[in-house]
Amino acid sequence: MMTDAMTSRLRPVQPGKTTLVAVLDIGSTKVCCAIARLTPCPEGKALKGRSHQAQVIGFGYGPSAGVKSGVVTDIEKAEQTIRSVVGMAERSAGLTLETVIVNVTAGRLGSETFSAAVSLDGQEVEKADIRRVLRAVNERSVRPERSIIHALPIGYAIDGQKGIRDPKGMVGDKLGVDVAVVSSETLAMRNLELVLHRCHLQIEALIATPYASGLATLVDDEAKLGVACIDFGGATTTVSVFNEGHLVYADAIAIGGHHLTLDIARQLSVSVVDAERLKTLFGSVLPGQADERDLIAIQPVGASHDEAPGQVARSVLTRIMRPRIEEILTAIRDRMQATRMMDICGRRFVLTGGASEMTGLTEVARRTLARNVRMGRPMGIAGLPEMAKGAAFATAAGMLIYPQVCAKEYAEPRGSRKLTGTDGYFHRVGNWLRSSF
Repeated sequence: MMTDAMTSRLRPVQPGKTTLVAVLDIGSTKVCCAIARLTPCPEGKALKGRSHQAQVIGFGYGPSAGVKSGVVTDIEKAEQTIRSVVGMAERSAGLTLETVIVNVTAGRLGSETFSAAVSLDGQEVEKADIRRVLRAVNERSVRPERSIIHALPIGYAIDGQKGIRDPKGMVGDKLGVDVAVVSSETLAMRNLELVLHRCHLQIEALIATPYASGLATLVDDEAKLGVACIDFGGATTTVSVFNEGHLVYADAIAIGGHHLTLDIARQLSVSVVDAERLKTLFGSVLPGQADERDLIAIQPVGASHDEAPGQVARSVLTRIMRPRIEEILTAIRDRMQATRMMDICGRRFVLTGGASEMTGLTEVARRTLARNVRMGRPMGIAGLPEMAKGAAFATAAGMLIYPQVCAKEYAEPRGSRKLTGTDGYFHRVGNWLRSSF
């Protein structure tokens, strides 16, 4: 348990040692598996906060099936998809996987910050005092039906003086701590675990999708000064906020790029496949000067091949897509304002994810959020195929970085990797939650 061992659920990579890591990004539109070799970086060559260079040696990718918004909707289709993608990665790497790191988007993903304080009686802070103050957070317990994904101490305080990163050895009368806890509904993740068991895979660790996206796309100064990272996925849009180098907030809304595709299909009466093609090739959320004159050929649903295709102006496509994008950005802005995260994230937003590559999205986001906005792509990962170097694969890249930074989290020691049942992963996390928070 966290209060006994103060160790991460995922064993951090050891400095100076080479290790292998496998990640599985299960999304609503794609499934991606990457196997990488983490090699120690030469002195002075590593990015801040990282000790190893990730070299991808196996990669598999395919369209998703049986999964919607991170929730398994058809267990057999999901199993076939995961088996296919993992098999591709295993063949290219020349090895067989037993465990994988898996991302979590489903289950009403959310975060809360808990605070607690204990008396020091003027003595020096020791490890036992840190364990004691983390135990004291149980007065701010979250609901038992939710499972902890991350628990990150974001700052200690001594006698009300905040901003202390490591209080060990300092003297004071009262030690306080703030802990950012990212959690998700347990039931939403159990079918995902069952699918992986059917594929003969064990979950080595879980990582929240917005956290992974932030790890892959943010630079050090951004994470320190305050920044928000928005990941536009297929059926879900997630947001994470970093401040002072720590994750302090994570959230998800069940609207993504696929909803734009459905909007186009309904409004223009075309097939979903054609709507996706129109969105990719001609879609924009910012009107252009020639949009009224530019005509796009469309094939209505049910039309025979010998019928002449219809035509619509590009401006019609823009008017269909823009309201949905503004809805997503407004929902994120309102949620962040309600939790005061718009102040903490500073003046910068980073956009990533497959749907973020739409023409004009950066400018619309800049106007809606009233902040500086830039596009984010995965950084610090070598060996990725050319198609996987874009924003759509930011989550997978961040999952490869996670073993280098997971030592910041505290949880119970590694034991059985079984998730469900009386001694499963979620049962043990629930016990840790009740005992430690």
